[in-house]
Amino acid sequence: MSRPELDDPDRLAVELVTRCAQRGLTLGAAESLTGGLLTERLVRVPGASAVVRGAVVAYAPGVKRAVLGVPERVLQEHGTVSRACAEAMAAGARRVLGSDLAIATTGVAGPDPSEGHPVGTVHLAVQMRDADGEEVHAQRALMLCGSRPEIREKTVCAALVLALRTLPGAPPSTEAGDRGVP
Repeated sequence: MSRPELDDPDRLAVELVTRCAQRGLTLGAAESLTGGLLTERLVRVPGASAVVRGAVVAYAPGVKRAVLGVPERVLQEHGTVSRACAEAMAAGARRVLGSDLAIATTGVAGPDPSEGHPVGTVHLAVQMRDADGEEVHAQRALMLCGSRPEIREKTVCAALVLALRTLPGAPPSTEAGDRGVP
């Protein structure tokens, strides 16, 4: 497969869906900040139905808790804009959707700060079970600049790159850096 540009969400989505299909892995998502944009990119890919199990758009804290099982303790101690929340969202998406790999996005796209965090604060998490049954976890915190739509698009790119890096045997194209994803 050709090297995807790290700032092109459509090409990154094709790469992720293709690599998951080749490995017999399924995908799921738990989206807050991106509000379904990540899943929309994934399902644009022809053949995505063989890989994508579904998504939960959990914008409100109560939905994160009730649907994804984010512990009340995490919401109280860390808030929704946190690494702990992103990790719990990814774990919940894997459980609820029955997927091998789950991607979670949470943060502040703007226009105003939230929970004391400035616009552009983003937390991502990926959880998966590899072919050997081992649990693999990855997370990333970002501080992005731009308009609300730009922050959401950059978050989608960064989430796709993180998921690609989490897959075993990540190609050099996703190890080189994050051009376009500050």
